[in-house]
Amino acid sequence: MGELTTSIQYLSGVGPKRAELLRRELGIETLSDLIHLYPFRYIDRSGITPVAQVAPDLAYVQLQATVVRRTLLGPGGAIVSQETDPIHFGACKRLSVIVEDGSGQMEMVFFKGIKWNYLRLTPGSTFLFFGKPQAFNGHLNIVHPEVDVPQEGALSQGALTGVYPSTEKLKTGGITGKVMCKLQSAALALCLPEIQETLPEYVLRDLGLVPLPYALRNIHFPKDSYALQKASYRLKFEELFFLQLSLLKQKFVRSRGERGIPMPKVGPDFHACYNALPYTLTGAQQRVIKEIRSDLMSGHQMNRLLQGDVGSGKTMVAVLSCLMAIGNGYQTCIMAPTEVLAQQHYANIQKYLKPTAVQCALLTGSTTQKERRSIHAALEDGSLGILVGTHALLEDNVVFKNLGLAVIDEQHRFGVEQRARLWSKGPSLVPPHVLVMTATPIPRTLAMTLYGDLDVSVIDEMPPGRKPVQTMCIGQNRRNAMYKFMRDEIARGRQVFVVFPLIFESEKMDLQNLEQGYEEIVRAFPLPDYKVAIVHGQQSNEEKNFNMSAFAAGRAHILVSTTVIEVGVDVPNASVMVIESAQRFGLSQLHQLRGRVGRGAEKSYCILVKDVKTSKEAQQRLDLMCQTEDGFEIAEQDMKMRGPGDLEGTQQSGLPIQLNIASLARDGQLLSEARSYAGRILDADPTLSAPQNAPLLRELRKDKYEIKDYSKIS
Repeated sequence: MGELTTSIQYLSGVGPKRAELLRRELGIETLSDLIHLYPFRYIDRSGITPVAQVAPDLAYVQLQATVVRRTLLGPGGAIVSQETDPIHFGACKRLSVIVEDGSGQMEMVFFKGIKWNYLRLTPGSTFLFFGKPQAFNGHLNIVHPEVDVPQEGALSQGALTGVYPSTEKLKTGGITGKVMCKLQSAALALCLPEIQETLPEYVLRDLGLVPLPYALRNIHFPKDSYALQKASYRLKFEELFFLQLSLLKQKFVRSRGERGIPMPKVGPDFHACYNALPYTLTGAQQRVIKEIRSDLMSGHQMNRLLQGDVGSGKTMVAVLSCLMAIGNGYQTCIMAPTEVLAQQHYANIQKYLKPTAVQCALLTGSTTQKERRSIHAALEDGSLGILVGTHALLEDNVVFKNLGLAVIDEQHRFGVEQRARLWSKGPSLVPPHVLVMTATPIPRTLAMTLYGDLDVSVIDEMPPGRKPVQTMCIGQNRRNAMYKFMRDEIARGRQVFVVFPLIFESEKMDLQNLEQGYEEIVRAFPLPDYKVAIVHGQQSNEEKNFNMSAFAAGRAHILVSTTVIEVGVDVPNASVMVIESAQRFGLSQLHQLRGRVGRGAEKSYCILVKDVKTSKEAQQRLDLMCQTEDGFEIAEQDMKMRGPGDLEGTQQSGLPIQLNIASLARDGQLLSEARSYAGRILDADPTLSAPQNAPLLRELRKDKYEIKDYSKIS
């Protein structure tokens, strides 16, 4: 593997200075890194455009033309004398070169490399000029065209020329698009003889994939568009296939090897709770409960991700799952990311448990020492069935007699190490079953990748009677009309959320906006007729909880807040959600905030207030919010607009491996095919020990597939 691991600085045309630039700007350190940096688009350089047909709206043109004259220009456009010897190039600001091809004349302009281009572009000589035409003072020109001698060979005149990711610093450092093509050509010449095929012969044959060396050559320097398509498909499939193979192999090993607590019974408390429900569970809830029941009976550890949109009834599923574990003699815990959400879960769960004999307690940072002592005692003697709490559950002195099931709500808000500590609280080193819940809809392709080693259940049905939330987008000029609408809703006994975009708790400007907004609301809704509460992250927990509780209990008509209330606050009487500067929020966040209303029997509204300056992309997000309430559709669109790495809740973990060419947003179908093909291979050969699978095993042993085992950190 000598050439592949060679430092980039030793490649002809690089050297230490450019090597440092490539490392800093693009993360390229070796020749292997370089040849795995793929073009993101291609320019067709197969044709020659006559000068007479050039127009400023054309993207790129290639001309074959002869130099007629060249003029050196100084400051203010004054002509610099070309008669002196030597010519004073230091006084030149620009070089103008007029070329013609028989159909007409055109100007080429150079602001850099003036001396070199002047000496090269002598009148009467013919060149290929390639660049973007533009109109200037009524004339067409090309600024800094690429210039080649017509017979210089395939690299400059290849039918399709790759365009690589770049930065201003790279261009300033002399690594232009043309230089990058030359570096790639040199690197491929050294590396291709060393490239080992990563896929077995039977995979290439089954799927009609081109060999890896062919794919690498044609992704950089395509022979034609068909070769490019074959190369691109091969490389995308390979990335997605190995990603899924590594996740599925991990899941396969765990599901067969990780002992779980067998829970064959359902138990009387489950039946008592289920039979007392005042409504029928949705088909989706029933399906998910069956999937969980099957996991608990299997004798293997459950690791299941439960996705369900805001208000789809995940808490009910969590409670019934806990009651199954309790029916088998085990304790359970439900961990929430915030105190407010933990309190809310606790209040709801207490209602569900009324027909049962199960004891439930709440443990948060605010729990008093006296309450803690009683909780610890009940945990250790086994009389406490369900413990609801925040990170406080992870403290060393929280010891369960026999923890059988851990439910983690809004999983991405907990750090990996914190979840690992929960793992060790199971009995006799047998891990508890784990149910991870999220109300942030994750696109199917992303869920398959981020949680590819977990089983995924989706509640894709809303409980009956839940009215859709009417969403509208307004400008600042409609504020008075909005205030009147808020007063009308309050007069009908409803409550209102007003959310400001305090994106980072330390942003002074945002904090001022929040405080000014609060003052304006207080002026528009004065005492004694109206009561306004305020909540933000810089308040103490006591202050936050006091104001939130005042609103939840109906003592405040309006809650002015930051996104602290995004997750889980349940106030069925609130019917209006106003989101200020809505263009500054991501789609997922807007959807979460909207989910705070529409939880009661009344018609609810979400008003998106946009600022005067709203970009086209932001307007697209706001329009989508007005068109649909489907969280999964919103998540898919969010990923298409922003790319998978930016989605809320995924930044910390990112993707398990770096994708260089495949895109989860665009290649969802290919991801599904790659996953099912990987599954078929593992069904036949779970350990990949068959001789024909040796290339797969060799590839999976590389560092980049050291994917965090999510099952071990739940």
